[in-house]
Amino acid sequence: MPRVAPALPLLGYCVSAFFWTAAAVATPTISLETLKDVTRTLSDDSFEGRAPATPAEDKTIAYIADRFAKAGLKGGGEDGGWYQKVPLVELTANPNITLRFMGGKTPVNLAYKTDMMIQTFQVRPHLEVRNSPVVFVGYGINAPERGWNDYAGVDVKGKTVVILVNDPDWKTPTLDGPFEGRAMTYYGRWTYKLEEAARQGAAAALIVHDTEPAAYPFSVVVSSWSGPRLSFDEPDDHMDQSKAVGWITNDAAHRLFASAGKNYDTLIAAAGKKGFKAVALGLKASVAIDNAIRRQDSHNVIGILPGTEKPDEYVLYSAHWDHLGHCEPINGDDICNGAADNATGIAGLVALAEAFRSEGAPKRSIMLMALTAEESGTLGSKYYAAHPTVPLGKIAGVINLDVLNVRGATRDIVLIGGGKSDFEDYLKHAAALKGRTVKPEPTPEKGFYFRSDHFSFAQQGVPAIYADPGEDLVNGGIERGKMLEEDYTEHRYHRPQDEYDPSWDWSGAIQDLGLNYTIGRTLANDGKWPNWYSSSEFRAIRDKSRTAE
Repeated sequence: MPRVAPALPLLGYCVSAFFWTAAAVATPTISLETLKDVTRTLSDDSFEGRAPATPAEDKTIAYIADRFAKAGLKGGGEDGGWYQKVPLVELTANPNITLRFMGGKTPVNLAYKTDMMIQTFQVRPHLEVRNSPVVFVGYGINAPERGWNDYAGVDVKGKTVVILVNDPDWKTPTLDGPFEGRAMTYYGRWTYKLEEAARQGAAAALIVHDTEPAAYPFSVVVSSWSGPRLSFDEPDDHMDQSKAVGWITNDAAHRLFASAGKNYDTLIAAAGKKGFKAVALGLKASVAIDNAIRRQDSHNVIGILPGTEKPDEYVLYSAHWDHLGHCEPINGDDICNGAADNATGIAGLVALAEAFRSEGAPKRSIMLMALTAEESGTLGSKYYAAHPTVPLGKIAGVINLDVLNVRGATRDIVLIGGGKSDFEDYLKHAAALKGRTVKPEPTPEKGFYFRSDHFSFAQQGVPAIYADPGEDLVNGGIERGKMLEEDYTEHRYHRPQDEYDPSWDWSGAIQDLGLNYTIGRTLANDGKWPNWYSSSEFRAIRDKSRTAE
């Protein structure tokens, strides 16, 4: 059965008081014209897909700062300006890459974009992995608190590890299991798997792509991993990372295991059981990567509406401004415009800024943050969380906007990663006042809670919520809602086809922004400090940051 958030009391105030406060928040006018204009502008071809650290960035952030200023905000960046610098390094790999495996029944050569996508985080113009022994490490998880270690008893230093995506129990239909069953934990994310492989000393780490547990087709990997790749510009040039990292297709994995004389399905089944032992495949991997290197700052754009009574306390709304820029072409079109993802989110920030200004500033300050490099691993939000312009302990909560609903009004709203904090109660009560039902994630295996900017703040202890549009459309119900969501994922997500469409139905976006406005203004006026539940991994971090204030 779906997991429901624990029925815990709100901390520091009574429910009846909360209802009175939330009910007193009038629903403002959310400008449809603003939503259309900002989305249409930012997703125009002239913005070239809004890739960070390119000439298109200058145009993008200048436009956002101008809209923030016209909405009545003040600069919340460095030295009172609009921007916070985020130092990045860009690596562009030569696409003439072949990943070779020798030592098996037959040689296996994997072609770039067809069979695999590979790159490096190490900032080097040339690197090689030569004759690296290949080891299958199951799901590549080392979780001592769960009694699970796929690296137990094996030394993978200098070796190539092959890893399965998602968690061992992702096929479980319920949310019960060592890794929360159907719901993805952070251990299931590809980012974690590459991080752990590096900690284990692996020379190369290859994740086997499978559409259902990955939550997107291999074409998304190709569009997202081809072309320039960004990471933080750090003094060590990421030399602590594996030399080569990437994905191989499911078909390529079958060929690889067959060459090693191993039954792929048998090993996958074994990897899903506690006590799995890594398996040496008897193969050796080789690959060479040549990189063009470019270092350049990107920028977060930050605006603030100062509070009337507690200007040094904040409610933060976040959305990422970046997309993929020039990407893998489809029908001759190589600009990934990112209209829904996430020009709509930036449009939502501007519309919220206008609404707050129109209704008058609340007691706490409202901070609106347009973040860079989300598509490169939430780099902008990670940088801000590590280098905040205001103390994180002074941020009462974060509300994230990532892909607004342009499919029409819904009877429900989906809480991503529910059951983590009492900040979620603000969402539940506000939704109830609007006659909407809050539902748990229909696809928790996709791990959306770990895939957008709110997670960077959560990791640093700040209560953060992220709600997806509901599926139960007023016009067409759940069946039509699911159909439209699947159509977007299959045909437009991270593709050039994510373009502005004049026929979009914005009623759902306006509905959701009104809800998020109510949440933010309530928190900005009631003076409370939401917190994580005592069972949350983020609770201790938050308690420490609040005690320090």
